[in-house]
Amino acid sequence: MKEILVKDSDLRRAAEQGMDEFVEVFYDAISDAVGGQLTADSMAKLNADQLTLWAFHALHEEVMDGGFVQLIHNGWGDFIFLNPFAKAIKDWGLKDLSKMIYEAKKLYWKYKDDIMRECTDEEFMQMFERMPEFDDLDDDFVENEEKWTYLVAEYIDNNISNFATVVNE
Repeated sequence: MKEILVKDSDLRRAAEQGMDEFVEVFYDAISDAVGGQLTADSMAKLNADQLTLWAFHALHEEVMDGGFVQLIHNGWGDFIFLNPFAKAIKDWGLKDLSKMIYEAKKLYWKYKDDIMRECTDEEFMQMFERMPEFDDLDDDFVENEEKWTYLVAEYIDNNISNFATVVNE
């Protein structure tokens, strides 16, 4: 495992700014420690909680920006749906999000070949019209994002040593 360091001053500043910033400090430290790329080599350097946080970050960024269709189109489907992410976040206390991931996984299997194919921007936008089953999941994610981010922040705060070593500078 790669030792990941987080400055106490960065944590304090982020905690004052809010839960999104607090979570981001840990994600950034983990990402920086492995060169910002998720590869087989970098994954081997991270523990289960660090990988789960990476997956949550990818899920959050993609779904908030363009929904599950965008998440899958941008290549995150296998990482989110073919790994034990849903179980891990359930263990973190995000039971509703875990259920959503299992629901989205069914749609992933149904549509993944179509969503992942090369296409123009116009063809990509048409996917949303052809796959309205994702709409409720996208809306539900947006509605619950704040609560889920809070629960992720709480889990990190209660298990900091699973994510990084806090150092005083």
